[in-house]
Amino acid sequence: MTPALPLIVLSLCLLCLAVPAGAQEDARGFGDGEAAKDYADCMRLARSQPEQAFENATAWEGVGGAEAARHCAAVSLLGLGHYGEAASRLQALAEAVKGPQAGLRPGLLAQAGQAWLLAAEPLRAYAVQSAALKLEPKNVELWIDRAVTLATAENYWEAIDDLNEAETLAPARADILIFRASAYRFVEANNLALEDVDRGLALDPNNPEGLLERGILRRLDGDDAGARADWLRTLTVAPGSPAAEAAQTNLESLDVKAE
Repeated sequence: MTPALPLIVLSLCLLCLAVPAGAQEDARGFGDGEAAKDYADCMRLARSQPEQAFENATAWEGVGGAEAARHCAAVSLLGLGHYGEAASRLQALAEAVKGPQAGLRPGLLAQAGQAWLLAAEPLRAYAVQSAALKLEPKNVELWIDRAVTLATAENYWEAIDDLNEAETLAPARADILIFRASAYRFVEANNLALEDVDRGLALDPNNPEGLLERGILRRLDGDDAGARADWLRTLTVAPGSPAAEAAQTNLESLDVKAE
């Protein structure tokens, strides 16, 4: 069977490209008036045309764009897939911001952590995420980010600890419960995994990663009919998604076994 946890890790990591942590900060954090408008325009371009945004940000920094231009350039590098360089720039920027901009540091560190993870540098990701958590220990997204890093490194119990903290802060988040269910399965605590995934699907019945995960757990418990129902549902609610592809693979394996 195709394991669900890597898919959940992947989907959470990809959020840093779609909606980068720290990129939703009020643009006034990097200035006000015209500077704030320039920053917002650059960040929008970074999501749609990262190569052009990087060129614009580099030119802008040369004429006084300062931290705002540096941040936009780093986010543009994320979009271009230059994760290591983006991570280095984001981490350096987080260490450099001072005064009124110091409040942006946790978000910048979080973004650097995501970039380090995408660059296959989990130790560096963990370090900057831990630094961010010292600054904002009640930030649920930071706990989830670090859990992603720990799970990627196969430190599942430590990931569960971080997800426990996240659930305490946000008890009605389906994604947290489903992610923790996958981690529990990887440490062979399948009863706890099933409890979490059922709770997650009660909150979000069409969550594709949750349906995939519950199908895996049902299959491991010998409930082939239940597994098939969940995987078919995954195909219906999220066609073409990574979860659907994994569900299709598992269905084909189930059919081969039946034959």
